Amino acid sequence: MDPAAEVAAERRPEWLKIRLHTGPNYREIKGLVRGLNLHTVCEEAHCPNIYECWEHRTATYMILGSICTWRCAYCAVQTGKPLPVDWAEPFRVAKAVQVMGLKHAVVTSVSRNDLPDGGAEVFARTIRAIRALNPECTVEVLIPDFRGSEAALRTVLEARPDILNHNIETVRRLHRKVRPAGRYWRSIELLRKSKKIAPDIPTKSGIIVGMGETREEILETMADLRAAGVDLLTIGQYLRPSKNHWPVVKYYTPAEFEELKAEGLKMGFAHVESGPLVRSSYHAWEQVEEMRRRAAVENG
Repeated sequence: MDPAAEVAAERRPEWLKIRLHTGPNYREIKGLVRGLNLHTVCEEAHCPNIYECWEHRTATYMILGSICTWRCAYCAVQTGKPLPVDWAEPFRVAKAVQVMGLKHAVVTSVSRNDLPDGGAEVFARTIRAIRALNPECTVEVLIPDFRGSEAALRTVLEARPDILNHNIETVRRLHRKVRPAGRYWRSIELLRKSKKIAPDIPTKSGIIVGMGETREEILETMADLRAAGVDLLTIGQYLRPSKNHWPVVKYYTPAEFEELKAEGLKMGFAHVESGPLVRSSYHAWEQVEEMRRRAAVENG
């Protein structure tokens, strides 16, 4: 049995059953992505929400190619030596956003430790290209850690994304095991620096659970993120891409995700998206709207 089939055969709780729906919007988005030679994290990371999101005409674009220089134990994205930077890619992403008629675009990337700035300039050009073709569209970027480079972070922030997202992914104890190229406190500091450099740009981060962490460790990580000024938080269940990846240690129940959401709101996050199938960009547009509604109420 191949790895994908073996994982598919694992017994998952009923609440993790995914409804496959490939309607006209799904097929159109798939054709658009292929036609413009783009990559999406929806496909590359085997996101379980691809059918729902594409059918609702939302997608998370993955720039800087599809080959990552990191080798995280939980991630399905291909690793190896990346291809040279495609400087026309920002325009193609902007064109896809225009064709799809998006109100909120999410852009992420593979990690590119082979590039001096980690790909920050391509992020900045993509933000500006989207704005040029789609002036009413808000832009959220999900960035790598740029190896802690403040200059790279400033390059992205100077392009004025509407949301700056960087995922912490897991708790401090497991971080070096599942993200050997990452550093827990480097990620926390990146988010803290973003708030210091551009305090008016909301920051966001995400945690995937089920890799062996304790509830206390999740709460500790949430508190570290909040102390760094993070505004928006996503919490979702880890699903093992193949038998060669980190195993699932626990499936959290919907009730447990609701409890974590309540704890996050008590900590002061403006919005917490928490659930078994939640991923970093899941319902991203709704998160922006919720944050704006809260801000409007607080400001009278």
